[in-house]
Amino acid sequence: MLPAPEPIEEADAGELQARREDLLRSPRPLILRDAVGHWPMVQAARRSPREAIAYLKEFERPDGPPVVATVGPPGISGRFFYDEHLQGFNFRQEHVPLRVALDTLRKYLDDPAPPAIYLASTTLDTWLPGFRQHNDLSLGDRDPLASIWIGNQTRIAAHQDVPDNLACVVAGRRRVTLFPPEQLANLYVGPLDFTPAGQPISLVDFAAPDLERHPRFAEAWRHARAAELAPGDAVLIPSMWWHHMEGLEPFNVLVNYWWRQSPAWMDTPMNALMLALMTVRDLPPGQRAIWREVFDHYVFRPGDATAAHIPERARRVLGPMDEERARDLRARLLKRLNR
Repeated sequence: MLPAPEPIEEADAGELQARREDLLRSPRPLILRDAVGHWPMVQAARRSPREAIAYLKEFERPDGPPVVATVGPPGISGRFFYDEHLQGFNFRQEHVPLRVALDTLRKYLDDPAPPAIYLASTTLDTWLPGFRQHNDLSLGDRDPLASIWIGNQTRIAAHQDVPDNLACVVAGRRRVTLFPPEQLANLYVGPLDFTPAGQPISLVDFAAPDLERHPRFAEAWRHARAAELAPGDAVLIPSMWWHHMEGLEPFNVLVNYWWRQSPAWMDTPMNALMLALMTVRDLPPGQRAIWREVFDHYVFRPGDATAAHIPERARRVLGPMDEERARDLRARLLKRLNR
Protein backbone atom coordinates (compact mmCIF):
# COMPACT_ATOMS: atom_id res chain seq x y z
CA MET A 1 0.00 0.00 0.00
CA LEU A 2 1.28 3.45 -0.87
CA PRO A 3 1.77 5.96 1.97
CA ALA A 4 -0.28 9.13 2.24
CA PRO A 5 1.18 11.84 -0.01
CA GLU A 6 2.69 15.01 1.36
CA PRO A 7 0.22 17.89 1.84
CA ILE A 8 -0.02 20.73 -0.64
CA GLU A 9 1.53 23.93 0.67
CA GLU A 10 -0.98 26.39 2.11
CA ALA A 11 -1.01 30.18 1.86
CA ASP A 12 -3.09 32.73 3.73
CA ALA A 13 -6.18 33.36 1.61
CA GLY A 14 -6.59 36.68 3.42
CA GLU A 15 -3.52 37.89 1.51
CA LEU A 16 -4.92 36.98 -1.90
CA GLN A 17 -5.55 40.61 -2.78
CA ALA A 18 -2.52 42.09 -1.03
CA ARG A 19 -0.11 39.51 -2.51
CA ARG A 20 -2.15 38.60 -5.55
CA GLU A 21 0.67 38.61 -8.10
CA ASP A 22 3.06 36.65 -5.89
CA LEU A 23 0.46 34.02 -5.14
CA LEU A 24 -1.02 33.67 -8.62
CA ARG A 25 2.42 33.41 -10.23
CA SER A 26 3.57 30.71 -7.84
CA PRO A 27 5.40 27.90 -9.68
CA ARG A 28 4.13 25.49 -7.02
CA PRO A 29 0.54 24.58 -6.13
CA LEU A 30 -1.03 26.40 -3.20
CA ILE A 31 -4.11 25.84 -1.06
CA LEU A 32 -6.04 28.99 -0.14
CA ARG A 33 -8.39 28.04 2.68
CA ASP A 34 -11.76 29.82 2.74
CA ALA A 35 -10.74 31.99 -0.21
CA VAL A 36 -14.36 32.14 -1.44
CA GLY A 37 -16.14 31.37 1.82
CA HIS A 38 -17.98 34.69 1.58
CA TRP A 39 -19.75 33.72 -1.67
CA PRO A 40 -23.54 33.29 -1.35
CA MET A 41 -23.20 30.02 -3.29
CA VAL A 42 -20.81 28.66 -0.66
CA GLN A 43 -23.09 29.80 2.15
CA ALA A 44 -26.01 27.97 0.54
CA ALA A 45 -23.94 24.81 0.06
CA ARG A 46 -22.81 24.85 3.69
CA ARG A 47 -26.46 24.74 4.70
CA SER A 48 -27.42 21.85 2.42
CA PRO A 49 -26.89 20.48 -1.11
CA ARG A 50 -30.56 21.13 -1.87
CA GLU A 51 -30.13 24.82 -1.09
CA ALA A 52 -27.04 24.89 -3.31
CA ILE A 53 -29.01 23.35 -6.18
CA ALA A 54 -31.85 25.83 -5.68
CA TYR A 55 -29.37 28.71 -5.65
CA LEU A 56 -27.82 27.64 -8.96
CA LYS A 57 -31.25 27.31 -10.60
CA GLU A 58 -31.95 30.97 -9.80
CA PHE A 59 -29.39 31.94 -12.48
CA GLU A 60 -30.27 29.47 -15.22
CA ARG A 61 -31.18 30.99 -18.55
CA PRO A 62 -34.71 29.90 -19.52
CA ASP A 63 -33.62 29.85 -23.17
CA GLY A 64 -30.10 28.63 -22.48
CA PRO A 65 -28.43 25.96 -24.60
CA PRO A 66 -28.29 22.42 -23.21
CA VAL A 67 -25.32 21.30 -21.16
CA VAL A 68 -23.30 18.18 -21.84
CA ALA A 69 -23.91 15.67 -19.05
CA THR A 70 -21.40 12.84 -18.77
CA VAL A 71 -23.15 9.81 -17.26
CA GLY A 72 -21.79 6.43 -16.22
CA PRO A 73 -23.38 3.39 -14.56
CA PRO A 74 -23.01 2.86 -10.79
CA GLY A 75 -20.50 0.07 -11.46
CA ILE A 76 -17.75 2.48 -12.56
CA SER A 77 -17.61 3.90 -8.99
CA GLY A 78 -17.48 7.43 -10.34
CA ARG A 79 -14.34 6.84 -12.44
CA PHE A 80 -14.86 8.18 -15.95
CA PHE A 81 -12.43 6.18 -18.06
CA TYR A 82 -11.86 4.04 -21.12
CA ASP A 83 -13.45 0.69 -21.78
CA GLU A 84 -11.46 -2.49 -21.18
CA HIS A 85 -9.56 -2.30 -24.47
CA LEU A 86 -9.09 1.50 -24.65
CA GLN A 87 -11.23 1.53 -27.80
CA GLY A 88 -14.18 3.37 -26.25
CA PHE A 89 -15.32 4.78 -22.94
CA ASN A 90 -17.26 3.58 -19.90
CA PHE A 91 -19.73 6.49 -20.03
CA ARG A 92 -22.13 8.22 -22.37
CA GLN A 93 -22.86 11.89 -22.94
CA GLU A 94 -26.26 13.53 -23.12
CA HIS A 95 -27.36 17.05 -24.05
CA VAL A 96 -29.92 18.17 -21.50
CA PRO A 97 -31.20 21.45 -20.02
CA LEU A 98 -29.18 22.49 -16.99
CA ARG A 99 -32.25 22.32 -14.74
CA VAL A 100 -32.81 18.69 -15.76
CA ALA A 101 -29.25 17.79 -14.81
CA LEU A 102 -29.59 19.59 -11.46
CA ASP A 103 -32.94 17.91 -10.75
CA THR A 104 -31.40 14.53 -11.54
CA LEU A 105 -28.52 15.15 -9.14
CA ARG A 106 -31.02 16.19 -6.47
CA LYS A 107 -33.03 12.99 -7.06
CA TYR A 108 -29.99 10.83 -6.34
CA LEU A 109 -28.72 12.72 -3.27
CA ASP A 110 -29.74 9.93 -0.89
CA ASP A 111 -29.14 7.02 -3.25
CA PRO A 112 -26.26 4.80 -2.01
CA ALA A 113 -25.39 3.67 -5.56
CA PRO A 114 -26.27 6.44 -8.01
CA PRO A 115 -25.10 6.71 -11.58
CA ALA A 116 -22.01 8.86 -11.97
CA ILE A 117 -23.03 12.29 -13.30
CA TYR A 118 -20.72 15.11 -14.30
CA LEU A 119 -21.21 18.44 -16.05
CA ALA A 120 -17.69 19.33 -17.12
CA SER A 121 -16.29 22.79 -17.79
CA THR A 122 -19.57 24.61 -18.39
CA THR A 123 -18.92 28.31 -19.07
CA LEU A 124 -20.41 30.32 -16.22
CA ASP A 125 -21.46 33.41 -18.12
CA THR A 126 -23.16 31.33 -20.83
CA TRP A 127 -25.27 29.06 -18.65
CA LEU A 128 -25.53 31.00 -15.38
CA PRO A 129 -25.56 34.71 -16.27
CA GLY A 130 -25.53 36.88 -13.18
CA PHE A 131 -23.83 34.27 -11.00
CA ARG A 132 -20.51 36.12 -11.09
CA GLN A 133 -22.11 39.37 -9.97
CA HIS A 134 -22.44 37.77 -6.55
CA ASN A 135 -19.76 35.06 -6.65
CA ASP A 136 -16.48 36.20 -8.14
CA LEU A 137 -12.80 36.90 -7.48
CA SER A 138 -10.67 39.76 -8.70
CA LEU A 139 -7.57 38.44 -10.44
CA GLY A 140 -6.02 41.75 -11.37
CA ASP A 141 -5.31 42.39 -15.03
CA ARG A 142 -6.11 38.80 -15.96
CA ASP A 143 -9.21 38.12 -18.02
CA PRO A 144 -9.83 34.53 -16.97
CA LEU A 145 -12.27 32.06 -18.42
CA ALA A 146 -14.61 31.15 -15.59
CA SER A 147 -16.24 27.74 -15.75
CA ILE A 148 -18.29 25.56 -13.44
CA TRP A 149 -18.09 21.79 -12.85
CA ILE A 150 -21.08 20.07 -11.28
CA GLY A 151 -21.49 16.42 -10.31
CA ASN A 152 -21.73 13.77 -7.66
CA GLN A 153 -19.05 11.38 -6.37
CA THR A 154 -16.87 11.25 -9.45
CA ARG A 155 -13.19 10.73 -10.15
CA ILE A 156 -11.44 12.64 -12.92
CA ALA A 157 -8.18 10.98 -13.97
CA ALA A 158 -4.89 12.84 -13.59
CA HIS A 159 -4.29 15.17 -16.52
CA GLN A 160 -2.52 18.43 -17.41
CA ASP A 161 -3.89 21.77 -18.55
CA VAL A 162 -1.92 24.48 -20.34
CA PRO A 163 -3.54 27.43 -18.49
CA ASP A 164 -2.92 28.28 -14.87
CA ASN A 165 -5.96 27.32 -12.85
CA LEU A 166 -7.51 28.59 -9.64
CA ALA A 167 -10.09 25.95 -8.70
CA CYS A 168 -12.62 27.00 -6.05
CA VAL A 169 -14.74 24.42 -4.24
CA VAL A 170 -18.19 25.93 -3.76
CA ALA A 171 -20.24 22.85 -2.81
CA GLY A 172 -19.34 19.46 -1.40
CA ARG A 173 -15.80 18.33 -0.69
CA ARG A 174 -13.02 17.38 -3.09
CA ARG A 175 -9.74 15.58 -2.85
CA VAL A 176 -7.06 16.91 -5.18
CA THR A 177 -3.82 15.04 -5.88
CA LEU A 178 -1.07 16.82 -7.80
CA PHE A 179 2.18 15.82 -9.47
CA PRO A 180 4.90 18.06 -10.94
CA PRO A 181 5.17 18.07 -14.74
CA GLU A 182 8.40 16.06 -14.74
CA GLN A 183 6.51 12.98 -13.51
CA LEU A 184 5.13 12.45 -17.02
CA ALA A 185 7.00 9.18 -17.61
CA ASN A 186 5.87 7.71 -14.27
CA LEU A 187 2.13 8.35 -14.71
CA TYR A 188 1.51 5.97 -17.61
CA VAL A 189 -0.31 8.43 -19.82
CA GLY A 190 -2.81 7.07 -22.32
CA PRO A 191 -3.44 7.99 -25.97
CA LEU A 192 -2.84 11.61 -26.94
CA ASP A 193 -5.45 11.73 -29.71
CA PHE A 194 -8.26 9.67 -28.15
CA THR A 195 -9.13 10.91 -24.69
CA PRO A 196 -12.18 10.92 -22.39
CA ALA A 197 -12.40 14.71 -22.20
CA GLY A 198 -9.83 16.31 -24.48
CA GLN A 199 -6.67 15.95 -22.39
CA PRO A 200 -4.45 12.85 -22.20
CA ILE A 201 -4.91 11.10 -18.85
CA SER A 202 -3.02 8.79 -16.53
CA LEU A 203 -4.15 5.19 -16.90
CA VAL A 204 -3.46 4.46 -13.23
CA ASP A 205 -6.49 3.88 -11.01
CA PHE A 206 -5.67 6.05 -8.00
CA ALA A 207 -8.16 4.16 -5.84
CA ALA A 208 -6.35 0.87 -6.46
CA PRO A 209 -2.94 1.37 -8.12
CA ASP A 210 -1.66 -1.79 -9.81
CA LEU A 211 2.07 -1.52 -9.20
CA GLU A 212 2.80 -4.74 -11.08
CA ARG A 213 1.28 -3.22 -14.18
CA HIS A 214 2.42 0.35 -13.44
CA PRO A 215 5.58 0.00 -11.31
CA ARG A 216 6.92 3.50 -12.02
CA PHE A 217 3.82 4.99 -10.41
CA ALA A 218 5.44 4.36 -7.02
CA GLU A 219 8.09 6.92 -7.96
CA ALA A 220 5.46 9.39 -9.13
CA TRP A 221 3.66 8.94 -5.82
CA ARG A 222 6.80 9.97 -3.92
CA HIS A 223 6.38 13.40 -5.53
CA ALA A 224 2.61 13.63 -5.10
CA ARG A 225 0.97 16.39 -3.09
CA ALA A 226 -2.63 16.15 -1.92
CA ALA A 227 -5.31 18.00 0.02
CA GLU A 228 -8.98 17.71 0.87
CA LEU A 229 -10.95 20.86 0.13
CA ALA A 230 -14.15 22.01 1.81
CA PRO A 231 -16.66 24.55 0.46
CA GLY A 232 -14.90 27.91 0.25
CA ASP A 233 -11.39 26.48 -0.25
CA ALA A 234 -9.37 26.99 -3.44
CA VAL A 235 -6.30 25.41 -4.98
CA LEU A 236 -3.90 27.09 -7.38
CA ILE A 237 -2.74 24.59 -10.01
CA PRO A 238 0.10 26.02 -12.10
CA SER A 239 0.30 25.29 -15.81
CA MET A 240 1.05 21.67 -16.70
CA TRP A 241 0.89 20.26 -13.18
CA TRP A 242 -0.85 16.88 -13.23
CA HIS A 243 -4.04 16.90 -11.19
CA HIS A 244 -6.47 14.18 -10.15
CA MET A 245 -9.84 15.48 -8.89
CA GLU A 246 -12.26 13.47 -6.79
CA GLY A 247 -15.71 14.57 -5.64
CA LEU A 248 -16.40 13.17 -2.18
CA GLU A 249 -20.08 13.97 -1.65
CA PRO A 250 -23.39 13.39 -3.49
CA PHE A 251 -23.30 16.96 -4.77
CA ASN A 252 -20.10 18.80 -5.66
CA VAL A 253 -19.51 22.08 -7.47
CA LEU A 254 -16.20 23.58 -8.57
CA VAL A 255 -15.66 27.02 -10.10
CA ASN A 256 -12.48 27.38 -12.15
CA TYR A 257 -10.62 30.47 -13.28
CA TRP A 258 -8.29 29.74 -16.20
CA TRP A 259 -5.67 32.08 -17.63
CA ARG A 260 -2.41 31.83 -19.56
CA GLN A 261 0.81 33.73 -18.98
CA SER A 262 1.08 34.27 -22.73
CA PRO A 263 -0.79 36.26 -25.39
CA ALA A 264 -4.22 35.03 -26.40
CA TRP A 265 -3.10 34.58 -30.03
CA MET A 266 -0.56 31.90 -29.11
CA ASP A 267 -1.66 28.40 -30.08
CA THR A 268 -1.45 25.55 -27.61
CA PRO A 269 1.94 23.78 -27.57
CA MET A 270 0.00 20.51 -27.94
CA ASN A 271 -0.40 21.38 -31.63
CA ALA A 272 3.38 21.51 -31.97
CA LEU A 273 3.69 18.16 -30.20
CA MET A 274 1.20 16.52 -32.56
CA LEU A 275 3.02 17.92 -35.60
CA ALA A 276 6.36 16.73 -34.19
CA LEU A 277 4.96 13.22 -33.75
CA MET A 278 3.89 13.29 -37.38
CA THR A 279 7.07 14.82 -38.82
CA VAL A 280 10.03 14.20 -36.48
CA ARG A 281 9.61 11.21 -34.16
CA ASP A 282 9.95 8.48 -36.80
CA LEU A 283 12.90 9.93 -38.69
CA PRO A 284 16.11 7.87 -38.78
CA PRO A 285 18.05 8.41 -35.53
CA GLY A 286 20.72 10.55 -37.15
CA GLN A 287 18.18 12.87 -38.74
CA ARG A 288 16.20 13.07 -35.52
CA ALA A 289 19.34 14.14 -33.67
CA ILE A 290 19.86 16.89 -36.24
CA TRP A 291 16.34 18.16 -35.71
CA ARG A 292 16.87 18.14 -31.95
CA GLU A 293 19.71 20.60 -32.53
CA VAL A 294 17.50 22.64 -34.85
CA PHE A 295 14.77 22.89 -32.22
CA ASP A 296 17.31 23.83 -29.56
CA HIS A 297 18.76 26.53 -31.81
CA TYR A 298 15.45 28.13 -32.76
CA VAL A 299 13.02 27.23 -29.97
CA PHE A 300 14.49 26.02 -26.68
CA ARG A 301 17.84 27.84 -26.55
CA PRO A 302 17.65 30.81 -28.90
CA GLY A 303 20.35 33.43 -28.44
CA ASP A 304 22.39 36.02 -30.30
CA ALA A 305 23.63 33.38 -32.72
CA THR A 306 20.08 32.61 -33.82
CA ALA A 307 19.19 35.72 -35.78
CA ALA A 308 21.53 38.60 -34.90
CA HIS A 309 23.20 38.30 -38.31
CA ILE A 310 19.88 38.99 -40.10
CA PRO A 311 18.73 42.62 -40.44
CA GLU A 312 16.01 43.21 -37.85
CA ARG A 313 13.29 44.05 -40.37
CA ALA A 314 14.09 40.89 -42.35
CA ARG A 315 13.88 38.39 -39.48
CA ARG A 316 10.18 37.66 -39.90
CA VAL A 317 9.31 34.59 -37.77
CA LEU A 318 12.75 34.75 -36.18
CA GLY A 319 11.84 38.14 -34.74
CA PRO A 320 9.42 38.76 -31.88
CA MET A 321 6.13 36.99 -32.54
CA ASP A 322 2.94 39.04 -32.49
CA GLU A 323 -0.69 38.52 -33.45
CA GLU A 324 -0.29 39.59 -37.07
CA ARG A 325 2.80 37.45 -37.62
CA ALA A 326 1.17 34.47 -35.90
CA ARG A 327 -1.91 34.80 -38.12
CA ASP A 328 0.25 34.85 -41.23
CA LEU A 329 2.29 31.86 -40.05
CA ARG A 330 -0.86 29.91 -39.21
CA ALA A 331 -2.19 30.51 -42.72
CA ARG A 332 1.09 29.30 -44.22
CA LEU A 333 1.03 26.16 -42.08
CA LEU A 334 -2.57 25.38 -42.99
CA LYS A 335 -1.72 25.74 -46.68
CA ARG A 336 1.18 23.33 -46.31
CA LEU A 337 -0.80 20.81 -44.27
CA ASN A 338 -3.69 20.82 -46.72
CA ARG A 339 -1.58 20.34 -49.84
